[in-house]
Amino acid sequence: MRLDLRIIADLIKPGARVLDLGCGDGELLAYLKREKNVIGYGLEIDPDNITTCINKGVNVVEQDLDVGLDNFADASFDMVVMTETLQSVKAPDRLLHEMLRIGEQCIVTFPNFAYWRCRLYLTARGRMPVSRHLPHSWYNTPNIHLCTFKDFEQLCSDQKLNIVERFMVDADHAARPMINRFPNFFGAFAFYRLGKET
Repeated sequence: MRLDLRIIADLIKPGARVLDLGCGDGELLAYLKREKNVIGYGLEIDPDNITTCINKGVNVVEQDLDVGLDNFADASFDMVVMTETLQSVKAPDRLLHEMLRIGEQCIVTFPNFAYWRCRLYLTARGRMPVSRHLPHSWYNTPNIHLCTFKDFEQLCSDQKLNIVERFMVDADHAARPMINRFPNFFGAFAFYRLGKET
């Protein structure tokens, strides 16, 4: 399993009710079902990924996250997960509120546009960065709302969203001492666990 998904799996309690937004091929949900007896559902828009989910025995619903989550009742899940998808939705602020309406908590991960390699690339080349953690060119990227860790935390503060836990990792999804000291500079990816509004 991918390293970022292992990190997320460690944050989810056995037997939890989990909704995975943009679940991809269902790798996380299949693991959680097998290893933690989780009751899980995924939302996905890509037909090939949906087929793969079904073949893995993952409960999946075809849905575009930009239409919202109105089809789910309040407090339907213990945890709602969104892995590296926040930056590609039209209204990330609204979606975060929806995640916490239907879930007790949520886990959000995203790439950091203030990562030192991005800053160096932009400074040295004068072009939008293309890297392992941001692999698309500006014209074909699915990312429409690139942000930094500080941007995200400001959004949480403005929207009165409770940051329960956060940690940052490098491009290999490993924790490093320097990331703890200067997360917005040395962190390539963020993992935030959010709770109900403060």
